[in-house]
Amino acid sequence: MNMPIESALVILVPEAEALVESFRNQYDPSAAVGIPAHVTVLYPFKAPWDLTPEVIHSLEQLFADFPGFQAVFTELQRFPNVLYLSPEPADPFRLLIKTVAARFPETLPYGGEFTEIIPHLTVAQVNEPQQLEEIAAAFARAAKNRLPIPTRVKEIALMDNGGGYWQVHHRFSLKRV
Repeated sequence: MNMPIESALVILVPEAEALVESFRNQYDPSAAVGIPAHVTVLYPFKAPWDLTPEVIHSLEQLFADFPGFQAVFTELQRFPNVLYLSPEPADPFRLLIKTVAARFPETLPYGGEFTEIIPHLTVAQVNEPQQLEEIAAAFARAAKNRLPIPTRVKEIALMDNGGGYWQVHHRFSLKRV
């Protein structure tokens, strides 16, 4: 498989790994290439060779002014071919995504594929509706008494796949509140 070389800004959610890892390993192609449980802030972002010191500095300034926040992942929801955990509140995620996209208008969220921003943590991505139902049922059993999952959003990770496997290139701290 020949994948484009690119980068992404994400919020890593290690608190969710214990619950979602086995599902993501089986049913989320991004897990197989090294991307842990996350909420996407901006993807695709820039090619790794375009991550200049000026871009990094701009991101550092942007995130230093954005306050950290708390959220919980409350329930399993779905897009047509995706099961995901939704964060509450979703508005700080949306504001963060819009703020970064405004600073880098040449990089549209989700490549401009979707008009509505719906923050989410992907659990599974499959094209067969019956299989998606089975995965949802299995996840509901696994998640019993394990939701909600609280998290403190205090940093943004810049990941890239320039080495063939997605890795964290840089971490940016959000403003402490």
